[in-house]
Amino acid sequence: MTYGGAMSGRVRSGERRAEIVRAALEVIAERGYRGASLAAVAERVGLTQQGLLHHFPTKDALLVAVLEERDQWDAVPDTRWRVDLLVSLVEYNAMRPGIVQTFSALLGESVTEGHPARRYFTERYTEVRASMAAVLRTEYGERLPNGLTPERTAPLLVAVMDGLQFQWLLDPESVDMPGAFRDFLRLLGEDLG
Repeated sequence: MTYGGAMSGRVRSGERRAEIVRAALEVIAERGYRGASLAAVAERVGLTQQGLLHHFPTKDALLVAVLEERDQWDAVPDTRWRVDLLVSLVEYNAMRPGIVQTFSALLGESVTEGHPARRYFTERYTEVRASMAAVLRTEYGERLPNGLTPERTAPLLVAVMDGLQFQWLLDPESVDMPGAFRDFLRLLGEDLG
């Protein structure tokens, strides 16, 4: 019986951690990382700040959990990505503005020295550019129809995806993020039927 109680406690603790991460996503989306406080996150989930610190001992630890959670939602093995599926990713992001807003706020803040997410985003972009180059190479070979190599095109592809997110967040009525991304793929030479 003790085993069941311990397991139940771990499940509740895991559920509470997930609830805290969701609340942190919301608070960061609203206020940015620097403006988000542990007290605000704790209040949102009905905990004291001390209770929140039991689950996440520092604000940076909570930030890492938020970023890891977001990565889990987008996790797709590299071997499954194709250029046409990137449109699906952009469409998926258009259905979850809160997550995109949190990611964008953290990305914008991370360019400052000493920001706790700077290393995460630097490493993430290195991996994403390599992944996009592999996707492009699989699709087109060593040269795209426009003459660029996959390595030269990958940063442009990532910049368009992230740049469209910022524009869409600022003016969702005027920016058709999936449509604009499809237009960019046509510039690459992609036949979208």
